Amino acid sequence: MRIVQLLSVISFGDAVSNDARAIAGILTENGFENEIYAEHVDNRLPRGTAHALDGGLHLSPEDLLIYHASTGTQLNFDLPSFGGRQVMIYHNITPREFFHGYNTEAEQNMRYGYEGMRFLADKMRYCIADSDYNRQQLRQMGYTCPIDVCPILIPFEDYDREPDQKVLKRYQGDGYTNLLFVGRVSPNKKHEDIIRAFYCYQKRHNPKSRLILAGNAGGMELYADRLRAYAQTLGVADRVIFPGHIKFDAILACYRLADVFVCMSEHEGFCVPLLEAMHFGVPIVAYRAAAVPETLGAGGLLLDSKDPWIAAAAIDRLARDQALRAQILEAQKKRLADFSYASVRGQLLRCIETLKSL
Repeated sequence: MRIVQLLSVISFGDAVSNDARAIAGILTENGFENEIYAEHVDNRLPRGTAHALDGGLHLSPEDLLIYHASTGTQLNFDLPSFGGRQVMIYHNITPREFFHGYNTEAEQNMRYGYEGMRFLADKMRYCIADSDYNRQQLRQMGYTCPIDVCPILIPFEDYDREPDQKVLKRYQGDGYTNLLFVGRVSPNKKHEDIIRAFYCYQKRHNPKSRLILAGNAGGMELYADRLRAYAQTLGVADRVIFPGHIKFDAILACYRLADVFVCMSEHEGFCVPLLEAMHFGVPIVAYRAAAVPETLGAGGLLLDSKDPWIAAAAIDRLARDQALRAQILEAQKKRLADFSYASVRGQLLRCIETLKSL
């Protein structure tokens, strides 16, 4: 049995791409002949990681096609013609409403993505969802096939590399409390709510603090400009840092600098940065939305309100209350174990056994 993974785009450092590469490694370890194909292959990836999809695929009835669904693409509609036994790993698609007024192309792409997901609803033999939230979304779109939940495979050993020393020296040891969020600068992430909470935190609790919002703003420049203008209006622009699209070692440095990780996102299908923060021992304050509470479990403070003064008070508690901080970090450590490579590998292998019987 040959197993082919298919993506729209496979790129360097992307969570979905990393998941596909990790799955390929596990398949190889277990003796499965396997390949990755993508419409677009990032040339920064090691040679041989994936093949460019030129002219479609022609699979035998015995071949297994695993499709990573995460965006709007013609692949969603072409997939049935590729043959083989077809299954889906659903990584979620951000609702188009978040992009209205910021990026028309992105808004249309997300709408196209949901159209594609509904088109495939009666064509998949089996699905794997990153989270139960994603599984429920598939059910709402009409999927009746068996659906199992298996988290994204995260190679945590990669995070133990040497961080960017220049970034550490720039911000370390100056007495400031560092708040951090890592993620694409995208309207669904609600960076403005983080900035608002930071303003309240500075005013009421700790003027000697800064906020680092690490993430690529490509395609969302209008949103990024409005965020900077908002920080300027609130008078905190000099303490809100937008590093932009930075290298992996600089992201590692940001995590090492962080005192509290703050997430106010309103749509996440999984949210890998929560696990990254857990790995680095950074306590988390997060808004209860989408898959965030599922991924976080007991490992952090969940907010039921967007009230910035409440968020600021929660941040202050985690920054100052050492007993609470220790309690949260211990809970995060236990939760992180659920997403260890060994644990998720075991879940994935059980899913593969299911795939073999299709």
